[in-house]
Amino acid sequence: MHDPAQQRNEVLKRLELAVMHLNNSMSPLLVPEQGASIGYAIPGARDSNGIAAVPGKIIVRDGRVSAGGPCAFGADDACARIILTVMKCDPLIRSVATIRFSGNVLAVFEAMLLECVPLDRTKKAPGISTMDWGIASSCNDGVPDVIYDDGGDQRPGIIHVFGEDPLVVTNNIIICSNRI
Repeated sequence: MHDPAQQRNEVLKRLELAVMHLNNSMSPLLVPEQGASIGYAIPGARDSNGIAAVPGKIIVRDGRVSAGGPCAFGADDACARIILTVMKCDPLIRSVATIRFSGNVLAVFEAMLLECVPLDRTKKAPGISTMDWGIASSCNDGVPDVIYDDGGDQRPGIIHVFGEDPLVVTNNIIICSNRI
């Protein structure tokens, strides 16, 4: 078994490297108005304290993508909830990034042969968190590479990109950035 402190340091190191790649190569067109997010969990994480993310999101500043702060554990509750939900379906999928939805971005991911699954809000049962339910219901046949929500008329759409590691997630986002 790995030393917990060593696991946490490795998670932070890999996430910081992924964020650096996003800062250098991600298209600002992929950053939602409220900011993009990326997170990475330690193996077996059970709550947000086991998931590192970027506090303050990833934003566009002076036309460039920029992290809102250094990666930290417990920094993004929404990102943590998404990762914890998918880890129940597949414990190896420990990273997610949330980016802006557009039909063009989705088409690029599909052209990359990534499995893309829609989040269907119309089937949600009352009293359940839309985020938790939507992610879980989209993983009925395993965790896809991408879960997307076009937002409908009520909100901006978002795309969640999943992977075992944040560098896999980042690589897919950078490939997409170069094709839009």
